[in-house]
Amino acid sequence: MDRGPHRLARAEAVQGHLARIEALPAAHREAAKAFHRYVLQSGAVSDGETLVAMLTDLVDLWERAAADGTTVQAVVGEDPVEYIESFVRAYAARHWLDKERTRLVETIERVVQEES
Repeated sequence: MDRGPHRLARAEAVQGHLARIEALPAAHREAAKAFHRYVLQSGAVSDGETLVAMLTDLVDLWERAAADGTTVQAVVGEDPVEYIESFVRAYAARHWLDKERTRLVETIERVVQEES
């Protein structure tokens, strides 16, 4: 299966998110950039479609907060890490660690079977 078009579409979506983030007021822009980067760097979600949906929702949230005059503190509360981790957990997708857990279990099962 050629995944090239899907990757290109995801890359274009991420670029669109970044352009929308740049249009935010300074405080909201910096917070949105930080959360966007955290989600991408953490490898929290391995499914591309879910990742794009999550990042779209994240940008939507910051745009609404800016439009409503909601402060960054009011959005994220006291613990920004807990905030974004809860945000990510709200998306029922396979996470990167899920794949690694499966790989670990399958490897051990195979090795045990071979030892028998």
